[in-house]
Amino acid sequence: MIVFGTKGYLYHLATVTLVCGGCGTPAAHAVRRRVTKFTLFFVPLFPVSTSYRTQCAFCGVERKITAAEAERLAGNGGVRGGSSHPR
Repeated sequence: MIVFGTKGYLYHLATVTLVCGGCGTPAAHAVRRRVTKFTLFFVPLFPVSTSYRTQCAFCGVERKITAAEAERLAGNGGVRGGSSHPR
């Protein structure tokens, strides 16, 4: 029997202050990268997809952004750092 599937990882890249598109409030927004990896026998092997999002700390609205926007918002540190939380 071969066991395979996918697993998602969430990386927190930065926290920035932006005006929210949902509620219009200037609030903190978390900039995050989500990577979905293919797993074989519960071992993550390679990334299948990557997406970037911001989430408003005030109202919780999420907005999809491009990798270039995420890198700009994260600043000089780039989009490589951050903590990993499997989801």
